[in-house]
Amino acid sequence: AQETSGSQEAQYSVFNKPEKRWIIFLIAMAGFFSPLSANIYFPAINYLAHDLSVSLELINLTITAYLICQGIVPSLVGDTADMIGRRPVYIAAFVVYLAANVGLALQDSYAALLVLRILQSSGSSGTIALAIGVVADLAPPHERGRYVGAALCGPNAAPSLGPVLGGILAEKANWRWIFWFLSILSGLCLALIIICLPETARKLVGNGSIRPKRLNRSVASCISESKASQNFPEHVDPPLRCPNPLSCLRIVFHKDTALVLVANAIFYMNYSCMQASLSPLLMDIYGLSALEVGLTYLPYGIACGVASFLVGKVMDHDYKVTAAAVGFTIDKTKGDDLAKFPIEKARLRSIWYFVSISTACTIGYGWTLQARTHLAAPLILQFICGLTVTGTFNICNTLIVDLHPDRPATASASVSIVRCSVAAIGVSVLQFILDSLGPGWTFTLFGALGAATAPMLWFEWERGMRWRTDRLERKETVQDEK
Repeated sequence: AQETSGSQEAQYSVFNKPEKRWIIFLIAMAGFFSPLSANIYFPAINYLAHDLSVSLELINLTITAYLICQGIVPSLVGDTADMIGRRPVYIAAFVVYLAANVGLALQDSYAALLVLRILQSSGSSGTIALAIGVVADLAPPHERGRYVGAALCGPNAAPSLGPVLGGILAEKANWRWIFWFLSILSGLCLALIIICLPETARKLVGNGSIRPKRLNRSVASCISESKASQNFPEHVDPPLRCPNPLSCLRIVFHKDTALVLVANAIFYMNYSCMQASLSPLLMDIYGLSALEVGLTYLPYGIACGVASFLVGKVMDHDYKVTAAAVGFTIDKTKGDDLAKFPIEKARLRSIWYFVSISTACTIGYGWTLQARTHLAAPLILQFICGLTVTGTFNICNTLIVDLHPDRPATASASVSIVRCSVAAIGVSVLQFILDSLGPGWTFTLFGALGAATAPMLWFEWERGMRWRTDRLERKETVQDEK
């Protein structure tokens, strides 16, 4: 038993590959709900305004409230999950989300709609930050890319699938079935989390070899614990404190983090503006129906799902190439100490291809709409944009976690704060820019903003390791003084 325990302690994670894949499937499914809930709602806007006897402006206010929560809530969720564990936070989030969806399906007033949309966003918005935290718990740096890609497959594809599902449900049934559908699906996900999802937070369970307290154990692990408990040391309760959303803001203002966050946020803004403008532009230019427009979101969604898997493999390949170039030996058992490794150069090695192709296709997309070409042209360019923008997202998300391995969920939450804030600004002025410049010059502007991230990322690639080393030395100095 002692040899087994020692062997387990030497591993980065004691979870085997099938267990890791199952956990990644669960967190990808959980992460699906935040962007799905935001986008499945759009086809029901007119129906809701009619049935509740309110203006479209008031219905749009519920969208704004949802987005505000989507930016704020992850800062609380990430810090809480790093403190008390991933599993209790997942369960609490889905209980709130499920209750909000049931309420939304039953409500008959605008006030209830607004409050319940805020609750719905509060329940689902932290799941992506939680997913990145779980990936950091399970996957050592040399194979983290593919796991991040798999975990983000659901969140990346959901924004394009949401309008299709929402359009079908709103047209063929009624808007209430949108929320019943989300209730049923989220109830299934909650049940799977309660039964099957183990605790992975490294502060609580280490590499998985420490048995957590009962609240953090899945039903499946409680049933089988009599077989495994003899090899598991008992848990040590971490000190509890009030969740601090400011911990995310501290990460935002680190030099080695800020440039990556801003670059990622610009691409997220471009993505959000392309998605937000798709429906009105295609209806106006090509005369498509609401259901037909919903189907045009699919190329982007398919591209996002494909890119999530492919880019993960690219990142892992880049890690190995960079390690070989600097003479760094990869520890496939314990995982690597990144303090002496240029992780910035490894993660950003291929991002230049994604930035340049995305810039060119974003500009081309705008001008195909301006010229009223065949519908296939903008949809093909949209597919390529989906591939490249998703590649940029996944690379930046993975790098942020690599830069803050001690607080992965909090670090991922900082991504949400910055990108949602920048995207909200972009979407708020989108219609004004489209009316003033037309789609050609509008997306030329967005393409230029994407190109402007190249110098930011170059500075991170060139000086990031020096900045990171300085930050860690300052942190150690402060800890020594205490």
